[in-house]
Amino acid sequence: MFDTVRTANPSVDAPADSAQRPAYRASAEQSAVDRRRGAERVAGATPSSARLPGNALGHAWMPSSPCGPACIEPTARVGALRVIARVAGLAGLLTSYPLAHVATPPVVRDRMRRGYAHAALSCLGMSLKVVDRRVPQQAPRSAGVLVVVGHVGWTDVLALVAVRPMGFVARADLVDWPVLGPLARLMKVVPIERERLRALPATVERVAQRLATGETVAVFPEGTTWCGRAYGSLRPAFFQAAVDAGAFVQPIRLRYLDRHGAQCTVPGFVGADSFLDSALRVLRSSGITAEIVLEPLEYPGLDRRELARRCERAVRGGELSRHGLDSSEWIEATATRVQDPSVAPAAEYA
Repeated sequence: MFDTVRTANPSVDAPADSAQRPAYRASAEQSAVDRRRGAERVAGATPSSARLPGNALGHAWMPSSPCGPACIEPTARVGALRVIARVAGLAGLLTSYPLAHVATPPVVRDRMRRGYAHAALSCLGMSLKVVDRRVPQQAPRSAGVLVVVGHVGWTDVLALVAVRPMGFVARADLVDWPVLGPLARLMKVVPIERERLRALPATVERVAQRLATGETVAVFPEGTTWCGRAYGSLRPAFFQAAVDAGAFVQPIRLRYLDRHGAQCTVPGFVGADSFLDSALRVLRSSGITAEIVLEPLEYPGLDRRELARRCERAVRGGELSRHGLDSSEWIEATATRVQDPSVAPAAEYA
């Protein structure tokens, strides 16, 4: 049922003449850098160079979101006593989870993890709505599945685990964070160093290995967080893991809605946000619903780029494509109109 034929797609679409490659790459990198900086200045986001250690830009194809403070719109809020109660509840969950993880037998550990994720969402004042559009067939229950979803903020992980526990590809420094680090290690996070493009193929291979053993692994192919109203293209790199492992892909559409059913940007982890800034904004908010739509599984096929395009159509649904599908040069970020930084002359592995 699974197509396990492996394919060796080129990592970068560059000129065939190797003598032209250095000049071609330098030109492409400078163009991408200029576009990224221009978009960030317009949107009011913190420049990429300021977010990287040592003011290093990393590489020209490093994902960058132009979303910034202007994207975050106010919503209903709760009082200080409710915030304190929510913090106390979260503290209890965070301190008890490591012991619960060890004490719970593996056969029922997934149920325990779902319960903790539901409880954490409740402590944040969020409810969960799941819409299942999958068809009753496709991948066997024992098969590995690659989950792909747009990235809004850190609450995405809680919403996904509340539906089905899974592993995640996450920023490498997450395992060093004081509270979330130990939890990330327990969840067997696959670390990725976004600044090191050369390390990407090895990370993709690790994901493929886990898929081949029957695990479910989630990736955020946009490569960074967006506000939820604007979004980036699903970059094809990690789709290669599904192709190599012959694993089905589960596209998920994730949105946050306010109490009136309108799209909410409060959970967006954008611009110069620190984790504390974002956490306090969510804790003070009321009436937010995390909506997860499970689209039909996608067959891996043999081409990661074609697979990424199919999943992009599924993840975006009927929404107006502001980026990626129609190669538009412009996206909408709430009231701010910004130039898309990813429209560059070079194709990317990531």
